[in-house]
Amino acid sequence: MLFPFGFQGKVTRRDYFLVGVLLMAFKYLVEASVIYGVTQRLYTPIDFVNPLLSSREYFSDGSTPWLGMAWILWTLPFFWIAVAMSVRRSVDMGRSPWLGLLVLVPIVNWVGMFLFSVLPSKSKPAAIERSTTSEGDQDAKQVAEAFRAPVFSASKEGSNPRLGNSSALDGVVSAIAGIGGGTAYAIAMVVLSVSVLGSYGASMFFGTPLVTGAVAAYMFNRRTTKSAGLTLGHSVLTISTACFGFLAFGIEGIICIVMAIPIMIPIGILGAFIGRAIAMAGLERGRDERMGMIGCMLLLPFVSAIEYRWQPSPTFEVMTCLEIDAPPDIVWKKVIDFPEITAKEEWFFAMGIASPKRARIDGQGVGAIRHCEFSTGAFVEPITVWNPPMHLAFDVTEQPEPMYELTPYRNLHPPHLDHSFRSTKGEFRLIDLGNRRTRLEGRTWYQLEIHPLSYWTLWTDWVIHRIHLRVLRHIETIAESEAQLEPSI
Repeated sequence: MLFPFGFQGKVTRRDYFLVGVLLMAFKYLVEASVIYGVTQRLYTPIDFVNPLLSSREYFSDGSTPWLGMAWILWTLPFFWIAVAMSVRRSVDMGRSPWLGLLVLVPIVNWVGMFLFSVLPSKSKPAAIERSTTSEGDQDAKQVAEAFRAPVFSASKEGSNPRLGNSSALDGVVSAIAGIGGGTAYAIAMVVLSVSVLGSYGASMFFGTPLVTGAVAAYMFNRRTTKSAGLTLGHSVLTISTACFGFLAFGIEGIICIVMAIPIMIPIGILGAFIGRAIAMAGLERGRDERMGMIGCMLLLPFVSAIEYRWQPSPTFEVMTCLEIDAPPDIVWKKVIDFPEITAKEEWFFAMGIASPKRARIDGQGVGAIRHCEFSTGAFVEPITVWNPPMHLAFDVTEQPEPMYELTPYRNLHPPHLDHSFRSTKGEFRLIDLGNRRTRLEGRTWYQLEIHPLSYWTLWTDWVIHRIHLRVLRHIETIAESEAQLEPSI
């Protein structure tokens, strides 16, 4: 029976086609039903096959903030099956198993899946078939020599193949080579994406940890198959070493690294199991798959460069509200111009996230300039709607850095501090609840250029909401204090 999740066993073109069609149909029907039920939007088959990540982000935009993340988690098993089936199909075709990773490249994946579905299997030479029987290691050595392939013998610990006589030193060398190769590749890809392209795309956050994990695991298992547990630990150590390298070389600060780890570690582990399976396939077939690995490593930078030109910049909205025991006219005066916020900062503001301090306004009415000062600088906000005491709206023409990075270096300035987050406009709405009470709503619209948006907006929405609360609670405190000094009518 065909097991789609595994890396062992033959996958014919018929198996590949049928499983692929059935799973895609099932995935589409579930996604279309959920999206329509949650957002009332029609998710068509064309949207389903659209290679742009922005098409999915559109359908999750404006709904519950967890829909996008749930969509990513739901996709992971299908992602795994596609890779596992494609790697096995590549081996069945007599090709490098690294070709199976083409299913992860937008547009190219459809061509790859078509070829995997139509190209025939490749039979093994009779001599190789005999070498896998129980005739003994001597015949295997003779056949391997004839084909100039590495010599394999059965592992004493199980059925996994082992190359020659392995020693503890070989294991240490393989582990160091895997960690070193994976770390160097991760650092090179992040430098290319961040410093050269100025891009924080899905290729960097998904593709880089996946290929890093696969490369490290392949090098770790290339000469001797290690256990899945050892490979997993090796993968986590590789990703952790790469993160330390980002910090040590001044590529990123601690805050952004910590925020990225929930993506990098799981994707790196997936890559590790892929790399281990490819190493095992190479050992079983007597082939060195390093050229395929190098080709995979060289392909990802091209994907990143193409993605950089197609990244969308959608606008997101965050709204926070608070009910205040003060009439709208008093609340209005504190909205447009409020004194220093004296409340103790929450821990994440103390760690470097920009914290609101005070607000002042130059002039009145449309065209006046409001300055909302943060710990990292001031937002410059020309007033576009002036309707006291009910509605104040403004654009954002200048903004400070969203954070100070925690780093051992002074003046570290990653590109994402300049352009990846942009506040575009904001507003306050005051709703009279009667009995000298006011509902105060604060809204911020912003654009984000760090992908996948479904993940990163969980962070940015949460931070903006906390900024709103800090401002609104300060307005609440000073407005209620003033209201208590005024006699009620």
